Amino acid sequence: MREARARNETLMRRVQHGDVRAFESFYDGLWARAFGMARTVCRDAGRAEEVVQEAFAAVWKNRGSYDAAKGNIESWVFRIVHNRAVDSIRREAPHQRRRSDEELLAEIEAPGSLADGLVDRSDAEAVRHSLRNLPQAQQKVILLAYFGDLTHHEIAGLLELPAGTVKGRMRLGLEKLRDGCDGGGLDPPG
Repeated sequence: MREARARNETLMRRVQHGDVRAFESFYDGLWARAFGMARTVCRDAGRAEEVVQEAFAAVWKNRGSYDAAKGNIESWVFRIVHNRAVDSIRREAPHQRRRSDEELLAEIEAPGSLADGLVDRSDAEAVRHSLRNLPQAQQKVILLAYFGDLTHHEIAGLLELPAGTVKGRMRLGLEKLRDGCDGGGLDPPG
């Protein structure tokens, strides 16, 4: 993880000098995680793709404003992605029906980091049911961690919370998931 962050910092320094190839590598390295985050917020793959494109266009346009002394590059990028995703939801017509968290959770297929501990489809449903019953703050950090593939520190930067708060929410949420799934063996990421 540190190697990837150091690589991204190096690429960003080159991007700040207008290096298009460095930007392509930077984009390729962060796209999947940015898309996962946007998908979680937008609840629509097409919209999430648009959000990620807009966010990386903003990264390129505002590349000179990034300051490593104020935070790591990944938190900066993911904050831009998150803000664009939230803006996208806000722009949505008020009369357009939004899918509920229940519908989103029903669609989520357990990712590899989560599915490894699952034996069959009924176990996956137990995880979804337990996720639905978590307090929203705990559910959000777990979704960002597992489906957005973010670390505690990245989530803390994104949500503007202390890392200890994120870790606490993650711990409590995972304990409740374990209880709800009869010891499903989930381990927190990062």
